[in-house]
Amino acid sequence: MNKRRLLFILGISAAIVSLAQSLYIPLLPDLQQDLNTSLHLVNLTVTLFTVAMATMQIILGPIVDRNGRKKILVPGIIIYVIATIGCMFSGSIEMLLIFRVIQGIGASSVPLVAATMIGDVFEGKERAESMATYQMILGISPAIGPLIGGIIGSKFGYTGTFGFAAVSALLILIAAIFMLPETKPVNIKPAGTRLGLKAFGKILSNKTGVVVLLSGFIMYDVFYTFIVFLPTILQTKYALGAASIGLFSLALMIFNLVGSKMSGSLQTRIGSVRTLFWTGIMTILSLVIFIFAADHSLIGLLISLMLTGFVLGLATPVMPTLLSSEFVEERATAMGVYNFVRYLGMAAAPLIGSFLFPIGNIQLLNGITALMIIIVVFATSRLLPIKKPEVSN
Repeated sequence: MNKRRLLFILGISAAIVSLAQSLYIPLLPDLQQDLNTSLHLVNLTVTLFTVAMATMQIILGPIVDRNGRKKILVPGIIIYVIATIGCMFSGSIEMLLIFRVIQGIGASSVPLVAATMIGDVFEGKERAESMATYQMILGISPAIGPLIGGIIGSKFGYTGTFGFAAVSALLILIAAIFMLPETKPVNIKPAGTRLGLKAFGKILSNKTGVVVLLSGFIMYDVFYTFIVFLPTILQTKYALGAASIGLFSLALMIFNLVGSKMSGSLQTRIGSVRTLFWTGIMTILSLVIFIFAADHSLIGLLISLMLTGFVLGLATPVMPTLLSSEFVEERATAMGVYNFVRYLGMAAAPLIGSFLFPIGNIQLLNGITALMIIIVVFATSRLLPIKKPEVSN
């Protein structure tokens, strides 16, 4: 088995299906006009995809543990391809909404199985480095999705963007069928009932499970708070236009990807738990710097923004690494629960921020997010062995 090829295929596969979240966002106004519908229903096509993808993580986790990885991955990609073609030829908003839900159901198997297979194949230091590389590849999607969608959509409309997504998914389907092995450990039988209830209970009662799930929710809430409210901050405080705002957002994403790539090396040196602890401390400091810098200097805002993106990039690969090491029999179930919780964190960001930002602007919004990170640091220090270099075991 070529481990590096497997890692590349899994990373690209997860990145391609994740494009469906952001690929056609620049075309939402055109989509509203073409389908003669409301802005609310058009935005719902984005929400329903994410909800379906998140919910299926919980359902598929025990199934992957019980039946194997590739057996779930390949049918999932097939469903995704069919649903994407359905989106491409949808002539009404109702049909598009239906196919977006099906598309999310199909897409859900890919990031779940990808993280699980990486946990199966890689061990110790290699696992930490591979998870970091995987997170970096996956993180490319939200950075380039709108750009690709805008370029294709400007010439071929929203049908062209869905056509691009369908062809890309078809290619990864071929790669999955012919190039990916089944990696489920043959000597492991997943514990629990048919519905995986015992496995869920084990994950939720485990100290590592509690810390990782709490950290995943909060870290992704913080990151998506920046993604959602950065345009508002830049527009209201510095009167920047869309092009300039896009550059600031790109800087956030680039430094997040750099941090993700470097996370593996950091974990191999000091351990995954200590990486989570110290990146939590660094995130708090970067948020405090942002609170003061954003009000006084555009350059200071940019530097603190890049710093925040970087340290969050260092932190996010740690969580799946810890889960893969802690849960062997329930690895896919643990990954499914984690993915579900981090999607909740993404969804919570605009809801929490919409309440806090009008009341207290940047100070209150980032102040509360800093307090949330303090919870992560406290939970890590109290529940997990910080001095133990667990990633090298």
